[in-house]
Amino acid sequence: MKMRRRRFLQIGATLLLPLAGEWHILAVGAASSFSLDAAGGIIPAPNDAAQWPAYRVALARWREETRARLQYNDVLYRCPEFAWSASNYACCFLMMCDETFYDWRGSRYTVETILRHGDREFGGYDSVMLWHAYPRIGVDPRNQFDFYRDMPGGLKGVRAVVRQFHKNGVRVFLDYNPWDVGTRREKDSDLEVLAAIVREVEADGVFLDTLNKGGANYRARLDAARRGVILEGEDALPLESLHDHLASWAQWFQDSYAPGVLKHKWIEQHHMQHQIRRWDQDHTGELHTAWMNGSGMMIWENVFGSWVPWSQRDRSILQGMLLIQRRFTKLFNDGSWTPLVPAEPPGVFATLWEGDGLRLWTLANRNETACNGILLKVPSMANHRCFDLLRGIEISVNPDQETMILSGNIPPRGLGCFLSSTGAALGLDFDKFLTQQAQLNSQKCFNPDRPKVKMETFPVTRSLQLRTPPGMVEIPPVTIELSIDMRIRECGYYESTPPPDEDLGDSFAFRVHTIRRSVVLTRFAVDETLVTNADYASFLQASGYQPRHRQNFLKHWQHGRPPAGKEQHPVVYVDLDDARAYARWAGKRLPAEEEWQFAAQGSDGRKYPWGNRLEPGRCNGGETGDTTPVKAFPQGRSPYGCYDMCGNVWEWTESQRSDGHTRFCIIRGGAFFEARGSGWYADGGPRPANFAAKFLLMWPGLDRCSTIGFRCAVDLEA
Repeated sequence: MKMRRRRFLQIGATLLLPLAGEWHILAVGAASSFSLDAAGGIIPAPNDAAQWPAYRVALARWREETRARLQYNDVLYRCPEFAWSASNYACCFLMMCDETFYDWRGSRYTVETILRHGDREFGGYDSVMLWHAYPRIGVDPRNQFDFYRDMPGGLKGVRAVVRQFHKNGVRVFLDYNPWDVGTRREKDSDLEVLAAIVREVEADGVFLDTLNKGGANYRARLDAARRGVILEGEDALPLESLHDHLASWAQWFQDSYAPGVLKHKWIEQHHMQHQIRRWDQDHTGELHTAWMNGSGMMIWENVFGSWVPWSQRDRSILQGMLLIQRRFTKLFNDGSWTPLVPAEPPGVFATLWEGDGLRLWTLANRNETACNGILLKVPSMANHRCFDLLRGIEISVNPDQETMILSGNIPPRGLGCFLSSTGAALGLDFDKFLTQQAQLNSQKCFNPDRPKVKMETFPVTRSLQLRTPPGMVEIPPVTIELSIDMRIRECGYYESTPPPDEDLGDSFAFRVHTIRRSVVLTRFAVDETLVTNADYASFLQASGYQPRHRQNFLKHWQHGRPPAGKEQHPVVYVDLDDARAYARWAGKRLPAEEEWQFAAQGSDGRKYPWGNRLEPGRCNGGETGDTTPVKAFPQGRSPYGCYDMCGNVWEWTESQRSDGHTRFCIIRGGAFFEARGSGWYADGGPRPANFAAKFLLMWPGLDRCSTIGFRCAVDLEA
């Protein structure tokens, strides 16, 4: 039997063995080995510095063999229209409903506010991603593309926003949700519609939500629509798609203690990866990975309606590194990259970047304490000057010695950066750059605590009546503890941020969060039925009400009148202010959500208005695919005689809140419509009496839905 010969490399006391297509490091005489092709997106590094030379050799061999196996072609990375992606270091994940992006009081986009915030707090954005639909999508049949169309000003308005970003040197991504299969269908394929919108709004990139890559025809279709559009996926990009996906998320990547190497960036230095751990309170780990790999960060504070602010320390770290990355982007993209060169203090690690007469070291302090004094000892080079780039100062070194000693200070979990070069290679404006860095360094704050978030609650305007008006039912006063269920869905809290003890694991978005709230309700009355189309028509005729914005106002009406035969169906396509206007005209108000719940379930806390089981024939569960008359289900009335408090349409309540970024209202009752085919959709169908849905507000054209109506309430004398 013939023995198969195995290839191996030996460097000192370290063997490099190829096993199952992976290079493993094996210290001779030791029991430890290290895989270079771990399942994650980071190639982990050995903690033992003695193994680093072998690690680097194995990295080089793995890259060479992987490129050969893939028959790798970097032609797209060398195309001028795609070149911007390689320097797209700071991308802002921007919720379009964020109050700092759209001023709902002034009815205008505020791109300048977003850019000022980015400049002041993070060092500026290279790109933004305009996130539009989730977590609201699924409340009504509108699809993901309708959400862009229903933005203020429609697609033309979005294009104006994109052009304003472009004017300030910021690129723009749109979002694509491939899981959106249960809403209104277009006559064309998703890809055709997406490409058309990209072309119309002049977008620069497409974020592929939940995908690791686009389909085989994505690149060609987008190129035909608008040249230079980047595809960036959420999940780890397959190496086989590296050639035509010029960027990818590095989401939840777990780095080794000695900073590892980003797999895709190592194969293709022009590939941009954005580090992201959206819920983390400490982003220093991601910042270290980006810094040591010459890569980027996703700046994400408004997480689908939950405000998760960065600490001042994280902001200061990013500010310092971005100016360096942008100035020396050619070095990070085309220079010689040497991971893990020796640093002096334990827990401090360094990477060397060389090219065009420059030597640049990026350092990361993994310690929770500051490191002062000697940080690096490096070979001297004739006529080279040395600089501490983060402090913005020149360092005195002895040019006659073979070794230069580079000293400095790195804060706990902070970064360091040294540059060695001749004067000619530095550039004419280098002194100005140093001055900027020195000024920035003097303003740094390394407080690891996150800023507190203040929630504003909009008060309920009382409407006192002496007796119960016709068409309303009396609800007695009560002191009671209500149990309220909310689907978390990454935004399902009354608080702006998730509770500190919340487990943000894989099932996070799908869990139900239960809140118990003690409330005191005074005597009040609530409408027996939802406000109907006929009721609203009477209001318009009597009041002459004209909404400030008419987009989608009573969209289902025909020639200014309710659809024939639907006069007694609930009015829909009204936003919160449209409902309030009717209530004021009627001498009423909207019910607080606690009042709504008590009126629906009574004092015994039943699950549904009629009992504890969902039973056929008691509510509109979507059987007809539309709304039904407000008194169509007498067997489904609540203990106090209210109709339609489960199914038919969701109901506005007077529960508006804001944290200064996300404004929302709680809607109750469920609806006839339920989007199916994905767990990411908002909850639909009939809902229990204690179920509360957090509805993110933006502007009337988006907030008016075919599935949300309302009923009114009044206060009664005690």
